[in-house]
Amino acid sequence: MPISISAKKSLRKSIKNSEVNKQIKKKLKAAVKQYLAKPTKELLDKTISLIDKTAKSGVYHKNKAARVKSRLSKKLKTVETKKAVAKKETTKKTAKM
Repeated sequence: MPISISAKKSLRKSIKNSEVNKQIKKKLKAAVKQYLAKPTKELLDKTISLIDKTAKSGVYHKNKAARVKSRLSKKLKTVETKKAVAKKETTKKTAKM
């Protein structure tokens, strides 16, 4: 237990900040999970905005935020390319006849 007044205040402050940080992380994880379930451009923009806010407030380091954003955008690109390949294959099958 802290003894001095400043140590007691510091403890109160750190407990409060950790609770706020937990709420921010929980909200961000929910947004990422929602995005990964169905990746779309709109959800990506919303999730990246939350990641930027998280990094700005100091919950995430800027490099971690950049890494997470990169991975999420990479996921969207792979989904889009799979859709394009599937569409291209269906047009080839009909044109082959």
